[in-house]
Amino acid sequence: MQDGNLFTAGGVTAGVDFGLSIAAEIAGDTVARTIQLGIEYDPAPPFDSGHPDRAPATIKSALSDRYQKARSALRDSITQAVMA
Repeated sequence: MQDGNLFTAGGVTAGVDFGLSIAAEIAGDTVARTIQLGIEYDPAPPFDSGHPDRAPATIKSALSDRYQKARSALRDSITQAVMA
């Protein structure tokens, strides 16, 4: 719940809703929706982006780019470890 600049939440899923709402306030809806899709949070969320079938293409692209960077870093670390 938001009352001016005061945000409150209770419970596990409410905590996730809270976090997504704060992310949206700080970084915008696109970032919050990207996070929601990344964690596949889809019970009754504040945004309808928790499943790839419903997430907008821009959100899916942002998440794919983020995951690609992580996959590349992991791949590089494994390669370095094997070569050592």
